[in-house]
Amino acid sequence: MRLSPTGDDSTGSVTDLARSSVTAFEGTAGTLTEVATLRLFARAREVAGTGSDTVTGRTVDEVIAEAIARYGSGFADVLPTCRVWVNGEEVPGSHPVGDSDEVAVLPPVSGGCHWGGNQ
Repeated sequence: MRLSPTGDDSTGSVTDLARSSVTAFEGTAGTLTEVATLRLFARAREVAGTGSDTVTGRTVDEVIAEAIARYGSGFADVLPTCRVWVNGEEVPGSHPVGDSDEVAVLPPVSGGCHWGGNQ
């Protein structure tokens, strides 16, 4: 899933995701949850204060909405420039997420040094 500079993706905006945040899913037998491992890198890790967490959600969108609710507006502000992958693959926000899945938030990375080679 790639969010546009305005925060829009194919299923809604970052703001919509934050408003629809879900912390638990209730079924007829009680509370049923899917818990994914959320991996955060670069600026996303800085604003969240952690590089890894467990987050409930049945889809990528729900995991991201829960992360926004947990980490706040600073985290939401980083998302429009990020890519979100599940298990190393870029997927849409509607992609299902299970207990064994890893959801990674990957901001653009820049910097490093100039390598001159044989100049």
